[in-house]
Amino acid sequence: MRILVTNDDGVFSPGLCALAEAASRFGEVRIVAPDVEQSSMAHAITSSRPLLQRRARVGQFDAWRVNGTPADCVALGTHLWEKVDLVFSGINLGLNVGNSMWHSGTLAAAKQAALLGFRGIAFSAPETGDEPDYGPLRSYLDTVIREAISRPELKLVNVNFPSKPRGVQWTSQSVRHYDGRVVPAKDPMGREHFWFVPVPIEAPEPGTDRWAVQEGLVSVTPLRLDLTDHEALGRLQAA
Repeated sequence: MRILVTNDDGVFSPGLCALAEAASRFGEVRIVAPDVEQSSMAHAITSSRPLLQRRARVGQFDAWRVNGTPADCVALGTHLWEKVDLVFSGINLGLNVGNSMWHSGTLAAAKQAALLGFRGIAFSAPETGDEPDYGPLRSYLDTVIREAISRPELKLVNVNFPSKPRGVQWTSQSVRHYDGRVVPAKDPMGREHFWFVPVPIEAPEPGTDRWAVQEGLVSVTPLRLDLTDHEALGRLQAA
């Protein structure tokens, strides 16, 4: 089995190395990742300039660093490496639950894989501010990977780990509202700048990704590429 591993935090992120090590227990691994951080790039692709790749070393793995987005890395990696079976993205430094799915570069890499006809799985975990310790996640990471491999009908999956998991839960996306706060500040030169800080307004619904992580459960959310509101479409067609 051939597994392409990428991320949006950059080729030297500790989460990328941890995911590659986990993936290597299930198949042959190749790393193709952005040369610099590409967080919150969503599904951006590079069309105005050529892409370059350079060799790098990530832990025990040979890797390729690309001057592009996570989606670029998947497109390039699956083009240059034949017969890819799975694309893993992460482990992201920070959760990608709820509305974060819309702008997550980590999830976008998995979506790009699905668009190209491969199976894509995105992995995220809380950012603690210290050097990440993925030891407590290892057994759950293996469980989720093994489960995903055994279910070929799952083409696109979003996985989020709590810091100390106590179980695994199939979930839906949380769609509660967020307060998109704009926080003004000043740089050392006295120039005004702004931070965008999304804050959840309501408590998460039981059974959703946000709820699961808050309950100490690994959230595993099967997704699809079709954004159509089929219920609304059916009503409109009937009318």
